[in-house]
Amino acid sequence: MPVLEIDGSQGEGGGQILRTSLALSLLTQTPFRIVSIRARRAKPGLRHQHLAAVRAAAAIGSAHIEGDAIHSTELTFRPGHVKGREYEFDVGTAGSTTLVFQTLLPALLQCSQPSRITLRGGTHNPGGPLWPFLEAVFLRALATMGARVSIRLTRHGFAPAGSGQSMAEIQPSKLNALTLHERGDLRTRSVLALVSGLPSSIADRELYVIVDRAVQYSARTQAAQQ
Repeated sequence: MPVLEIDGSQGEGGGQILRTSLALSLLTQTPFRIVSIRARRAKPGLRHQHLAAVRAAAAIGSAHIEGDAIHSTELTFRPGHVKGREYEFDVGTAGSTTLVFQTLLPALLQCSQPSRITLRGGTHNPGGPLWPFLEAVFLRALATMGARVSIRLTRHGFAPAGSGQSMAEIQPSKLNALTLHERGDLRTRSVLALVSGLPSSIADRELYVIVDRAVQYSARTQAAQQ
């Protein structure tokens, strides 16, 4: 099969181009070569979390890879057969484990065998979705489509230390289309402040600021509607 050529500098020129390419390559069994990886970022090329996604995708898909090294700006990925089983992946830094998980999920949902994944690294990163978001929003939407996935956060991982741990169980699933025409009504609001190795007073101040601004916003909105 011909190798698909991908320019990683297109659009935002970030890591999502690589992650999407890996996911679609596993699903369609299409080999690809990507150049100019993360060309529009301050530090171009593969960082630890991107390399972790590449090697994790290669592991579940029995793929052959070339160029899998830190700072590499070119990569060739030739997928094999995706296998559902038990896996463990470690980003090695505080890099986002949620982005690694989202890279692997589409292919593992289409497997004929269930999978269990343990991921270590960052779980709460400024540049990626948090694990609570996956559980409360992302996976709920997928469940509506028919996906059978459960996740569990066993240890939080913040920057710069990382060291978080999470687990996911993925059952073979047939996905249906999801159409959302309107936004649902607001049912409730809640705020959670997390700190690690810091005084709890910092979390208290964060909560106070959020609640205070929410009250001010609500007051302005009501005044504008009158």
